[in-house]
Amino acid sequence: MDLLGVAAVLLEADGRIDMWSPQAEKLFGYTGDEALGQYAAPLLLHPEHQDAAIMLFAEVMTTGRGWAGAFPVRHKDGSTRMVEFRNMRLTDHLGDHYALGLATDRATLRQVERGVALSTRLVTQAPIGLAILDTDLRYVVVNPALASMHGVAEADHVGHGFDEILPSAPFQAVTTAMRRVLESGVPVVEQQVVGRTRADPESDHAWTVSMYRLEDQHGHVLGIANVVVDVSDRYREARKADRAQQRLRLVANGSIRIGTTLEVERTARELADVVVPDLADMVAVDLLDSVLQTGRTELGDGPALFRALAVKTAYPTDAADAIVPPGRLTTYHADHPAAHCVRTRKPHLITHLDRGDHARIAADHDAARLLARAGVHTDMAVPLIARDQVIGVMGLARARNPLAFDDDDLALACELASTAALSIDNAVLHQHIRSAAETLQRSLLPQLSPRHPGLEVAARYRPAQAFSEVGGDWYDVIALEGDRTALVVGDVMGSGIPAATAMGRLRTATSTLADLDLDPARILTHLDKIILGLDPYIATCVYAIYDPHRARLQVASAGHLPPVLIRAGEPPELLDLPTGTPLGVGGVPFETTTVDLSPGDRLVLYTDGLVETRNDPIDERLDDLLRLLNSPDPSTEETCDRLLRELRHPAGHDDVALLIARAEPRPTASGTGS
Repeated sequence: MDLLGVAAVLLEADGRIDMWSPQAEKLFGYTGDEALGQYAAPLLLHPEHQDAAIMLFAEVMTTGRGWAGAFPVRHKDGSTRMVEFRNMRLTDHLGDHYALGLATDRATLRQVERGVALSTRLVTQAPIGLAILDTDLRYVVVNPALASMHGVAEADHVGHGFDEILPSAPFQAVTTAMRRVLESGVPVVEQQVVGRTRADPESDHAWTVSMYRLEDQHGHVLGIANVVVDVSDRYREARKADRAQQRLRLVANGSIRIGTTLEVERTARELADVVVPDLADMVAVDLLDSVLQTGRTELGDGPALFRALAVKTAYPTDAADAIVPPGRLTTYHADHPAAHCVRTRKPHLITHLDRGDHARIAADHDAARLLARAGVHTDMAVPLIARDQVIGVMGLARARNPLAFDDDDLALACELASTAALSIDNAVLHQHIRSAAETLQRSLLPQLSPRHPGLEVAARYRPAQAFSEVGGDWYDVIALEGDRTALVVGDVMGSGIPAATAMGRLRTATSTLADLDLDPARILTHLDKIILGLDPYIATCVYAIYDPHRARLQVASAGHLPPVLIRAGEPPELLDLPTGTPLGVGGVPFETTTVDLSPGDRLVLYTDGLVETRNDPIDERLDDLLRLLNSPDPSTEETCDRLLRELRHPAGHDDVALLIARAEPRPTASGTGS
């Protein structure tokens, strides 16, 4: 009404002006004093229009029927303008009749009509959602597009609150934003909300909501206008791009974190650490037991036998008790996803698990009950394939994460499984090779007698730990003529079966040369020539001969760490020997050193795996060795055990050979050992 500037004029039955509004003064140009009491027709109309106007006036007054239409009116300034009229008869309490004329400028009316028509069409036909809510956030107007988005008819919106139409939690932030806009007047543009409405209660949709405060011309707050745009397609594409980036990050993370060692169980745990919680809420990694035992996939007629390697959950859950714990052997029923993977070599995806379906993915009835109670609703199993054979299975499930596994998740799991399978297979192969090398190494070492003429002897061999290779360390104790004993410790550079084989050859050669009754330097010279004829290997060695009748020790070194001599009642010391060069270098003479070795004295021969570490200076480690040897033990056996316990790290990267001899009172008669 304010936009139209509607003028009101009241005429008496004879056509005189009885009342005159301020809007009439603005529309026609005459003040109230100029208009009141005047006949309306002569004042406002050109002469040629007066008769027609009087007839219309008489008809309204006689019949009581209103009249509406446009009529040319003469303005006080002499101009003519078209005015839109709504005329009607009024009756007072005395029964007298009056004529009320409501008038507005026709051009202004047409402009408002066009605006209303445009707004109406825009509101009803726009593909975006439009709504007006009052100050209590109750719907006043809703267009068809928004009603369709909400799944609620337009009429059922009106009078109902925003939180009645959209009661779920994701829309509470919109309610808060609208109240803030009502208070501050600051509009909100494109606030994104993701949720579900009655139009599609099974799927998430995304909208941008813009809102601004509505006020009248006097600044009174009328309510809130909402503009809602469905951006679900854009949201899904953005999520798809985010998931693609997440997959790339997971694949990159997997390539870095999986396979850092040649340890089977650790590699399986690394795989589990990568997929939980970014891909799954829980994961289990199982390996075929035949692969662990023989390195080959061997499937008989019965169900496959698995060994659980790793289990991880994103949070404490009953489902953890339903998963076979690491180290346990198990079999699965024929319909289990793991059995399916082994049988078909293909992954198995279950997007939705209904009530009662958990037996399909569980090892037994109790496990199915735990999985159901934990809320597991989607599951997939992926084969671990290496060297074109299935070696195990990775099983994944979601419970707290509400999204079901899809094909993209399955492709990502397969890629991570492929990376892990290769690393696990390499670890299994390494484990078998290492076991073979260790078996060979131990078979080549002598079975010592603890007693030799004038000597108490103890020896130990410790292979490198699980993720490292067996090396070529060895020791030997050889009986010689005249009650003498040869003591040998050596270290072939390198690792694995080749190093163990080279060690076996050197030990055989040493035993053969010992029968020639040569001094230690001559023995090392011959060994140097022998190793030069083998594959290009380098070895260090200490060779010593103890004569109990003379209480004398002859010793020579080929690039080896110095032996430790502990004399009775004196602190341990490193023997000051000419170091010499390692065997296999060639052309450098060796020297024999003679020292006294009286009853009670001890000699300690060792390889570098006992004292060398990656972080500590060798001098400090040798000092630690001397400090430990300063405390006497009841026997050489106990000394061996204590040195290994105190000096060797549990994850030592090198193998160790240790030989300790203690001189005893000389024998009463000469022997003829060989």
